[in-house]
Amino acid sequence: MGKMSVNLCGITLDNPVIPASGTFGFGYEFAELYDINILGTFSFKGTTLNSRFGNPTPRIAECTAGMINAVGLQNPGVDKVISEELVKLKKCFNKKVMANVSGFSVDEYVETCRLIDACEQVGWLEVNVSCPNVHGGGMSFGTLPESAAEVTRAVKKVTTKPVILKLSPNVTDIVAIAKACEEAGADGISLINTMLGMRIDLKSKKPVIANKMGGFSGPAIFPVAVRMVYQVSSAVKIPVVGMGGVSTAEDVVEMMLAGATAVEVGAANLVNPYACRDIIEDLPRVMEKYRIDSLESIIGGAH
Repeated sequence: MGKMSVNLCGITLDNPVIPASGTFGFGYEFAELYDINILGTFSFKGTTLNSRFGNPTPRIAECTAGMINAVGLQNPGVDKVISEELVKLKKCFNKKVMANVSGFSVDEYVETCRLIDACEQVGWLEVNVSCPNVHGGGMSFGTLPESAAEVTRAVKKVTTKPVILKLSPNVTDIVAIAKACEEAGADGISLINTMLGMRIDLKSKKPVIANKMGGFSGPAIFPVAVRMVYQVSSAVKIPVVGMGGVSTAEDVVEMMLAGATAVEVGAANLVNPYACRDIIEDLPRVMEKYRIDSLESIIGGAH
């Protein structure tokens, strides 16, 4: 069997498959279905300094080859994540976990990252400057190189662990933003977050989602994600974590050829809770089919 392990910012993963934040909760719910230690790691639910109820309902709209969500970063706040959620997770997951952090000001990002950085279970901080469905924060930090770099610099001052900036595809120049994050000290880049989408109900003649717009994800956005991973990975020297519409082992290989060191799986988990397990179990077959001895050897192979 080919070698599936990869190195992400100095930490070895048994395989490159990572459930994406917001699609895997805090992990222990999925541990009731299968042994989640099969995963490379996973990115837990987006965490903010204070608890958030999230956006009003309805929050989900179905689309062809995808879905739109506007959950709005519902979470119990960083203190409860550390004192309750991570405690539960420790009972069923013995690897380092990726902490996904969001904020509504630079100070919020800093304080949340400082608190989570002290958690022994956490291996990486995935700093989300790209959430498209919250007001007054999230994506607004990731749409300009200067603001993305400001968050990066501030967070790096209070953390000891690798910091990976999660970027938005809803921009005109993703490369400029990624390079600004790298220059500000980012250890990795994670992309893409959801694209901004909308559905309208023909009966009511109003938007389906209460928030009007939300994050569009699923197989339909995969080609956009591959393109952006390809562009960014050739422009920066730090690792790229690729995501966006990934649903098969073949998609993982394609994303790695584009330049991804590891690959996150998002909406597929909401359709099939066993999606990541199935992808990992299928990777050896795909590697054999395409004569791949080591996944690490194909990173950026399409360049």
